[in-house]
Amino acid sequence: MNAEQTPDPAIRVDFNPQNTSPQEIDEGGKVDRIRDILFGPQMREYDSRFQRLDERLTREAGEARYEIQKRIEALENFLKSEVQSLTNRLNVEQSDRNRAVERLLRDVADITQTFEGKIRNLDEHTAYELHQLREQLLEQSKALSAEIKEKHDQMKAGLDHEAEQIRGAMTGRESLAEMLSEVALRLKNEFRVPGA
Repeated sequence: MNAEQTPDPAIRVDFNPQNTSPQEIDEGGKVDRIRDILFGPQMREYDSRFQRLDERLTREAGEARYEIQKRIEALENFLKSEVQSLTNRLNVEQSDRNRAVERLLRDVADITQTFEGKIRNLDEHTAYELHQLREQLLEQSKALSAEIKEKHDQMKAGLDHEAEQIRGAMTGRESLAEMLSEVALRLKNEFRVPGA
C-alpha cells in the first residue's frame, strides 16, 4: 500500500470546493466538524497506522527488492561460474580427445608404415627365395641332365661294347662253324681247297 492510497469512503469524505455551492460548503463543514468530533481521534490513529503501514511496506518492499536483487546477482554469478567451469571442463576434455585422436592417428600411421615395410621385406624375401629356388632347380636340372647324359653315354658305351663282343662272338662262331665244317669235310675226305 502506498502513501497516496485513500481511506475507506465511509470513514472519510473527499471535499472538492470547486464543485460545491456555498450552502453545501457550510453543510459540509458542519458534517466535517461533527465527524471530526465523533471520529477524529480514530481517523488520526487510522491515518497514523496507514502511514506507518505504508512506510513499513515501502521499507520491506525495498528490502525485499534489494534481497531479491542480491540473490539474483548471486545466482547469476553462480551460474556464470558454473557455465565457465563447464566450458573449461569441456575445453579440457575436447583438448584431451583431440590429443588422443592425434595419438591414435600417429599410432595407426606408424603401424601402417611398419606393415608396409614388413610386406615390402616379405615381397623382397619371397622374390629372393623364388630366385634362389629357380637357381637351385636350374642347377639340379642341369646336374640331372648331365647325369642322365653320362648314364646314357655309359649305357651306350656298354651296349656298344656288348654288341661288339656279340659281333665278335658271332664272327667266332662263323669261323668255328667253317672250321668244323672243314674238319668234317676232311674227315670225310670231301674237303676241297678253293682254287685247287
